[in-house]
Parts: sequence; C-alpha cells; structure tokens
Amino acid sequence: MNDNDGIAIPPFRQTLDDHDIELVRGRTTTLQINVGLLCNQTCLHCHLEAGPGRREIMDLDTMEAVIDYAGRCDFDIIDITGGAPEMNPHITRLVEGVASLAARVIFRCNLTSIAGGGREGLLELLRSNGIAIIASLPALNAKQTDSQRGEHVFEKSLEAIERLNRLGYGEPGTGLELDIVSNPAGAFLPPAQKEMEERFREVMQRKWGLHFSNLFNFANVPLGRFRRWLEKRGALDSYYGKLVSGFNPCATDGVMCRTLVTVDWDGYLYDCDFNIAVGLHMGGERVHVSEMAGPPEPGSPIATADHCYTCTAGVGFT
Repeated sequence: MNDNDGIAIPPFRQTLDDHDIELVRGRTTTLQINVGLLCNQTCLHCHLEAGPGRREIMDLDTMEAVIDYAGRCDFDIIDITGGAPEMNPHITRLVEGVASLAARVIFRCNLTSIAGGGREGLLELLRSNGIAIIASLPALNAKQTDSQRGEHVFEKSLEAIERLNRLGYGEPGTGLELDIVSNPAGAFLPPAQKEMEERFREVMQRKWGLHFSNLFNFANVPLGRFRRWLEKRGALDSYYGKLVSGFNPCATDGVMCRTLVTVDWDGYLYDCDFNIAVGLHMGGERVHVSEMAGPPEPGSPIATADHCYTCTAGVGFT
C-alpha cells in the first residue's frame, strides 16, 4: 500500500510483479494537451477538481512550446483536454497550431460551455479542420446527469448536441466525429459498453432526434473530488475493492500510458492525465516539453500508483 491512507489493498506495482507484467512504453503515438483546470462545471467525478475558480491555465508561451514539440514528434493523435479547453483564452491558437500536425486531432468538451450562443468561431475552426469532438454525457436522464455535473447540465447538454448536429457533427457521411463519454454517477463500475451505446443511440434518436458517432464508458478514478466524495460516504475501501477484484492482466497490454504522453498547463510531461492529479511526472522525472527532442523512447518506464487499478479493471481504460 502506498497512497491510500491505510486501505488494505496490494500496491499496483506488486500486482504487476505478481503477474510478471512489465509496464513500459511502446511507441508513443498520442500527445494529450491539458490546457488548464478552468471549467464552468464542478463535476462530482473530476479527478483534477476542475471548476470555475481554478486559475491553472496554459499561457501563450507554453502553448507555443507545446505546438513546437508536436511539430518535432510526428504524433498520430493530438488530444486537447482540460478543464473545459474552450474556456482557455488562447485555445484557438492551439487548435490552429496543431490541426495539421496529426492525422487525428481530438477536442474534449463538456457540452454546456457551447450550449446557446457564443463559441461560433471556435466551433467553425473545429469543423473546418475536421477535428473530432469528444463530449461528456453521463446518463440519459436529467436527475442522474445533474447530480453528477450540476443543475440544468442535462438540458444544456442536449442543446449543445443539437447544435453540433446542425454543424454536421455526429451525422452520417459528414466525416465529423462526435463521440460521447459516460462515467458512472456513483461508486460502481460502468456497464458493458456495447449495450450502453445501443441504448444511448436508440433513446437519443427517438426522444430528441440527436445523433453521435461512438460512445465510451469509463470507470471513475478515485482521485481528487471523486475520492473525497467516496471518503465522505465511507465508500473508498469498497470502491478500491471493486477495482482490485476486477484487475485484468490482459488489459495492461492496451492501457493508454503505453502510447500516450500528457503535457500539463505548465508544460510538464506525465504518463497520463490522471497522474497530474497526484504530481506523478512522466517516468518519475520532472521534464518540461521544451527539453524533449522527440517522443519518449520505447521501453521507457511508466510511473504508476494505486489509482492505476482503474485502467486495468475489466476491459480496461484505453
């Protein structure tokens, strides 16, 4: 046990050793860029505790350093996240700078910040560059969604999806990808993804005439705001128990940290966005993006802690 306040679970590193698993990098194909923790929502499950009062924001100089790094590395995928990345005042510069630097560019959105008016310039920039949007929607009913994400979030999310559909996102034949991410609203693991996607697609089309491309459902990581919520309810031990009992050795082959590097708003590198929450830098070394000549080398170590059980439970978090 190394980071869970005395909870009697085997350390993640020990579990890897017990299964004779070496968790190291392969070829790094994805650059994830966290542009800061400013967000218009205060979601229950947020491992980074993003919200309206956060001041951690990527400045323009750091953004230029990240764009330069992406240009040196020939990544297959560039993934822009936050917080709510659309709230970063320099976000259009980042999108313009990386749009042509990878075959696939992703923009993560919580939906509510693009509901209603505004953001027309950003949305047109995303659309004209064929940038995929990954949007958060935990459930198909207002009560469950609002309990996790805030009052009136469900209503505003549907409004935003309708707006994106009008731009062609999620509509067949447009090539504009709109994916939905769903996280459980409580201390349990998500249901089977295929069945959940089918249900979301059928209900959203029938009730609201809305479309999306793919749905992904992921377990919540017991860090940040979600960890405190679990602790308050005395549910942290049992939740970790579910993650540990669901450990799947085969899932370690496809975990995202083998092929992804994350850069935070200050320009420092991590093996994944979750490790930002605990200050666990890439491979355990504090390295700035400006110091990197290229992607991390294959075979490089990956920094882990007990929250990594989340990504290896069941089918995993890839």
